[in-house]
Amino acid sequence: MRILIASGAGGGTSKGSIGKYFHLKEFGEALTKFNVEYKLIRESDYVVGFPTKKILKLLSSKKKFKKLIESFKPDVVLVDRQSSFGFEVIKAGIPLFVLLRGHYWSELEYAKATIYKDPLRRKIIDMRNDVAKKVFDGASIILPICNYLKDVVKEHYPQQSIAVFVEGVNSSRWYKKEGMRLHHPCVGLLQDANWWRKTKEMLTLEKVLDAMPDVNFYWAGDGRYKERILSVLEKFKNFHWLGPLQYPDKVKEYLSEIDVYALLTGMDTTPLSLKEAQLMEVPVIATNVGGNSEIMVNNKTGFLVKEGNESDLIEKISILLEDKKLARQMGENGRKFIQEKFSLEESAKNFIAILDSYFKMKIKS
Repeated sequence: MRILIASGAGGGTSKGSIGKYFHLKEFGEALTKFNVEYKLIRESDYVVGFPTKKILKLLSSKKKFKKLIESFKPDVVLVDRQSSFGFEVIKAGIPLFVLLRGHYWSELEYAKATIYKDPLRRKIIDMRNDVAKKVFDGASIILPICNYLKDVVKEHYPQQSIAVFVEGVNSSRWYKKEGMRLHHPCVGLLQDANWWRKTKEMLTLEKVLDAMPDVNFYWAGDGRYKERILSVLEKFKNFHWLGPLQYPDKVKEYLSEIDVYALLTGMDTTPLSLKEAQLMEVPVIATNVGGNSEIMVNNKTGFLVKEGNESDLIEKISILLEDKKLARQMGENGRKFIQEKFSLEESAKNFIAILDSYFKMKIKS
């Protein structure tokens, strides 16, 4: 069995760019233990979608794509983006499995309302959405990364084949090391600020910072809405912005030092940082939205808090900072939970089962 894995991640240095490619490579290596041969590529190296200013690359991309397919001869192609690369796979008649990490339709709606307001940019996003529709329509199976997202996909594509993809993490890479120099007690946030629906929940910290002046809050991240967050929170002496951290080493240093990890978000599916924090034995607090409840255990590995509820957040932070024994136990529980439910082996087994089911159905039909 040959699996071609095409990552939509670019060649940047951000956690998002490096992290997605990094984890797909580890997933591919896990598949080899089940007699699967894989090849991991960056899709932009082979297919350039329209619109683009790279006309020459656009003209030559189809030749590169054809050569890639002819040389590797994949039985299945797995993509993590709904782009022109996936559409070329469909046209080539190769089974396409579409990995879906986020709420595509909500992000699209929000982008149109807030970012892409001028006619030209709206036209561009509409064109990209047309390609995405073709990819979703022609996919052999859509693979959302949590049950919450599975239900969302069903609303938009009720006739499509859908299965939940277990996104595993290599726990051996996540261990305590010498941490950063931070002031304690401290709460750490590790999240980008590129989608306002997600990011706006960070503003609940305004009242928390005021109510807990002796607790330090560190935000590691960056993004489009950074200034909107900093303009509100930087006036507090106990709030510190660290900017983006090099992944994974500096992230490990950060998670090794903080007392509590907090994911304050208005929407998320199964963020890797929440898994990684638990592997680092940090007690976690996460807003009870999206798929967050599927990758932590409330009252066992940490606490889920109500969206927009500052008092709930203050209460849960206070409990973890005051009860060191409970915090330590939750941290230990978190590592065990992620190791058992979200290991790379479980991820590979889950994917192999999806493959087997797909090909059995194909034979019957």
